[in-house]
Amino acid sequence: MSETNPAAAEAAPHRYTAALAAEIEARWQDFWDAEGTYAAPNPKGDLAGDPEVVARPKKFIMDMFPYPSGAGLHVGHPLGYIATDVYARFQRMTGHNVLHTLGFDAFGLPAEQYAVQTGTHPRVSTEANIKNMQVQLRRLGLGHDKRRSFATIDPDYYKWTQWIFLQIFNSWYDQDAQKARPISELVAQFESGERPVPGGRSWSELSSVERADLLSEYRLAYASDAPVNWCPGLGTVLANEEVTADGRSERGNFPVFKAKLRQWNMRITAYADRLLDDLGALDWPEAIKLQQRNWIGRSEGARVDFPIDGEKITVFTTRPDTLFGATYMVLAPEHPLVEKFTPDAWPEGTHEVWTGGHATPAEAVAAYRAQAASKSDVERQAEAKDKTGVFTGAYATNPVNGQRVPVFIADYVLMGYGTGAIMAVPGHDTRDFAFARAFELPIVCVVEPTDGRGTDPATWDDAFVSHDAKIVNSSGEHVSLDGLNVTEAKARITEWLEREGHGEGTVNFRLRDWLFSRQRYWGEPFPIVYDEDGVAHALPESMLPLELPEVDDYSPRTFDPDDADTQPETPLSRNEDWVNVTLDLGDGPKKYRRETNTMPNWAGSCWYELRYLDPHNSEKLVDPEIERYWMGPREGMPHGGVDLYVGGAEHAVLHLLYARFWSKVLYDLGHISSAEPFHKLFNQGMIQAYVYRDSRGIAVPAAEVEERDGGYWYQGERVTRLLGKMGKSLKNAVTPDEICAEYGADTLRLYEMAMGPLDVSRPWDTRAVVGQFRLLQRLWRNIVDEATGEVTVVDTDDVDEDTLRALHKAIDGVRGDLEGMRFNTAIAKVTELNNHLTKRGGPLPRSVAEPLVLLVAPLAPHIAEELWRKLGHTDSVVHQDFPVADPAYVVDETVTCVVQIKGKVKARLEVSPGISEDELEKTALADERVVAALDGAGIRKVIVRAPKLVNIVPA
Repeated sequence: MSETNPAAAEAAPHRYTAALAAEIEARWQDFWDAEGTYAAPNPKGDLAGDPEVVARPKKFIMDMFPYPSGAGLHVGHPLGYIATDVYARFQRMTGHNVLHTLGFDAFGLPAEQYAVQTGTHPRVSTEANIKNMQVQLRRLGLGHDKRRSFATIDPDYYKWTQWIFLQIFNSWYDQDAQKARPISELVAQFESGERPVPGGRSWSELSSVERADLLSEYRLAYASDAPVNWCPGLGTVLANEEVTADGRSERGNFPVFKAKLRQWNMRITAYADRLLDDLGALDWPEAIKLQQRNWIGRSEGARVDFPIDGEKITVFTTRPDTLFGATYMVLAPEHPLVEKFTPDAWPEGTHEVWTGGHATPAEAVAAYRAQAASKSDVERQAEAKDKTGVFTGAYATNPVNGQRVPVFIADYVLMGYGTGAIMAVPGHDTRDFAFARAFELPIVCVVEPTDGRGTDPATWDDAFVSHDAKIVNSSGEHVSLDGLNVTEAKARITEWLEREGHGEGTVNFRLRDWLFSRQRYWGEPFPIVYDEDGVAHALPESMLPLELPEVDDYSPRTFDPDDADTQPETPLSRNEDWVNVTLDLGDGPKKYRRETNTMPNWAGSCWYELRYLDPHNSEKLVDPEIERYWMGPREGMPHGGVDLYVGGAEHAVLHLLYARFWSKVLYDLGHISSAEPFHKLFNQGMIQAYVYRDSRGIAVPAAEVEERDGGYWYQGERVTRLLGKMGKSLKNAVTPDEICAEYGADTLRLYEMAMGPLDVSRPWDTRAVVGQFRLLQRLWRNIVDEATGEVTVVDTDDVDEDTLRALHKAIDGVRGDLEGMRFNTAIAKVTELNNHLTKRGGPLPRSVAEPLVLLVAPLAPHIAEELWRKLGHTDSVVHQDFPVADPAYVVDETVTCVVQIKGKVKARLEVSPGISEDELEKTALADERVVAALDGAGIRKVIVRAPKLVNIVPA
């Protein structure tokens, strides 16, 4: 327990206890709020402040947006928030103007689910959760500029989310200029004839619907019939990350089907190259960069056209050199050409195994499509699963040799990758090989094996895959690749495809356009209306924000979970008065229908860093001068961005990729100077906790588990223990409120920072928290008399050299550790110094006590403020200069040199840090312990690593 016993409390009434910590912490938190201690001044506008502070170097430090959960915080949640707070405090003390604040990502499914269950409006529950979280965070002493905080559900905020959507909607990507441009410039090109209208007609000859359809092919935000994950049991479309590997909804465990629905999309694929290229200049963990590179998935190859019934099927392949080995084709079940080329009857000679036991191709295709629709993309592409598929009844022609190749559909081909069609080369692709064996399809060797297996695939157990081998069996009437290596063959066949009009060299990406619609209520409404012809129109800025209307029923309509032939019905669609409106969009009042989908929860977090800069601006997204000041490009940051962004690695390819895309569009359109949102990214680890489960596998309350007899027991039953996540459902959550009540917020801060390196996960142990509490008690005792409450510090210049060395080494080490975010080792150095001062005894000199308090200030700010004030200062410790070490006391007078003979330590010498190798060798050989150990033996070799090691090898 943190409290003393009654007798001890009477003897030391001014001892640092939990009660005193609570009183100190509450008082200083009130002071900071009242004084605006953490207000970061802008160079202009309503948040402008002291010009001297604005003139300092700036630091913009951010945490990833928290979602205000009804469960509140457990001690794992504040890890990153405490870390950024420590770092921000250090930066203020080293002369920076620091912007550090926190808002709330408040749209999302949990609040909507709660609304469905209870009838409570999502805004009511969300705002209550925000208030609770604000109280919990305030208790931790986080130095946030509260003037800049907001929630994504604030209409003043999502007005600009809607505005950004309209900028994207009203833009297109100019491949020649490699940037986004206003859609009006594209329209001008069509009108003038500079850009031909497909089909040969002029722009003026197109109807409004035709013009809208044409522009939709270019817009960066567009609506299309897209393949989606449709969950009838939930009544909504799900993102890929919301679907389990076995093709069911993560929430509710309902079947999920592939369906085509009209949805809004973001053309993020237009930025694929730039998203890849600009990663190099970002100070991000390599693991995150690799995840983004893999997700974007750039690959070079060729598009090849396979003629079929007077038209063509186009495939993308990274191995055009293997075209002569293509013996069949596979389309994704959702491919739009499947129905077009499926004949009424099976062609003569169709293998029975190809038909799936169906009487007609149409029946086979329909049955297989239904089967494939129930599987997730992950499940469809699982390498270990049996290959399934069905013949469409159609044949295409291989352009290099004129051979007819059967066209199948199979679920291992996805519509979202490449063209949704592949040329199958079973001799040199493992999946194609397995499929060919299962369906008795021919396998041809066109890349000569180098492993001795020979060139007859009938004898092979698997495909031969190589990017560095000789091409064989690849000669035709028009082109030959035989004898070339893979690289040479790729170049020759690509040149031939382009010359003959059968394809072209191209680059492909794994990245797909971003599905941007949700069939939910609690999200940003789209600022889009549709006219009577179904043409989408953007609302003018004067009509923003388009606020969410009140509805009686927050839930989307659900259906029979197994009925794939259903369509979403959104909550907003049931509000007829809101959906059907008469508006004047510049050409007189007309009737329109509003978009009834809402934006995904990612929308608000794509740009929130910009709102922190200029949070009250009602006229602009952000003032350009303010944005340049905080986020503009500068030395070492060629794309600009936030100086430090801290959060979990789980957002690598969702939030982080989406936010980068939005920044680049806004940059291209001239709204911001930063082409990247976050320059430096740091991924904190996770605070884990032990989960205890009974014989049924059900979690039991961790706090009630006893450890005895070499095991763990709950209510008399032995339970198992496993290290895992911390959470309410796992019954192992510890709240920060509990720890603050028991020890104080400063102790909690120190414990979380001292547990280990910030970027690794670590187990929580409540019993270990007391160690940091005792550090603070010793710190307090070194400055304050526990009996009288008086400061014991003395004003003297007489400080012993050992203390000066301990102090300046600590200053030097802590400064470096805080700059490098090595908070655990910084605390270790503070502890070492404090222990030295405790052992030293006697009152501390002021010249030692004050630097000690300043070293602690970023880590434990409340006790530091209190001690700073007790030391006679009237200014807040927050803005004091961080101590600077005197180099004369940092360098050791002597260092210990180890002398080894045959690898065994024989002597330790105290030598000068600057001793030369020759001098160190002479000193070591002259040492009497070394002479005795050698006992007259000759010396074959002496290895010297000045100043710390001499290794002697006897003859």
